[in-house]
This record gives sequence, C-alpha cells and structure tokens, in this order.
Amino acid sequence: MPCTEAGLPVLRQLLARYDLEVVLIDAPTPLPGSFWGDPEAGLIGRQLFIRPHTPVQSALHEACHYICMDTRRRARLHTDAGGGYDEENAVCYLQILLADQLPGVGRQRMWQDMDRWGYSFRLGSARRWFEEDAGEACQWLLEQGLIDQHQHPTGRLRMGE
Repeated sequence: MPCTEAGLPVLRQLLARYDLEVVLIDAPTPLPGSFWGDPEAGLIGRQLFIRPHTPVQSALHEACHYICMDTRRRARLHTDAGGGYDEENAVCYLQILLADQLPGVGRQRMWQDMDRWGYSFRLGSARRWFEEDAGEACQWLLEQGLIDQHQHPTGRLRMGE
C-alpha cells in the first residue's frame, strides 16, 4: 500500500508525535536517506523522506527505527539506522502496532505487506511471528517505554545510549 493511499495527512500526524517530519519528494532525483533505494523510505536526522508510491510498510519501518534508536544514534542519523537484532525485532513489532493507528492500514495489511517485502521470520510469516514468537520484542519496547502494558504506543522516543 503506497503512503498516499494510506493517507499522508494521517501519517504525518502520527509521526509528528515522535518529532519526525514526513517529507514528500516528487522530484525525479534520488530519494534522500534511502538505505534500500527508491521507492523505500529514507531517514536523515528527524526527517523521513518518501515518494507518493513509497510503501507505507517502508515508511513505518524507517520511522520505527528512528523511534527505537538511542539518543546518540538519532543525533547523527543519516541513511543507515543501524541497531542490533533485538532492536530490529522491536522495530518490526512497533510498526505493526502503529499500522493500527492508520485508518485503512491496520495490522492485517501490515502483516501482508511485510511478507510481500520479504521479511523472513522463523515461523514463516509476520503474523505468526507477531502472535506466537515476538514476546522478546514486545518486552524490549515495554522496557524502553515505547509501549505500555496494553501494547499501546506511548508516543515517546527511546532515550539513553
């Protein structure tokens, strides 16, 4: 699902809670900050760069990297979000939770789009991973204060180093 179909104003409003600015690039130039290349979302500083046809899955994934990284990495962020195994799993988990806050997207669509993109979870699908094998990712997000005990995103950024 492209970002424009998901609703750019709603996406901007959701990510503004995390002090992340969504920048739409229409020009036929390379997408700034894109690790994977066009049409995948890019990150530079506190800006998330997308095209009208950037998948919402990509935009949320990169946004969740921004949310989940520590303060030091966020301060020098340019293209490669980095992070370890636990953080990557937390990013995937959080993007599914945030998808529920976008009308017309939701976790069902996010699971499908993640599978189509090629995420390879041990259980064979994003849905099975989320429902049966993602306890550590959920715990990581809880410990960092990024979700509450009901698995609702708190709107906070990870702090510390």
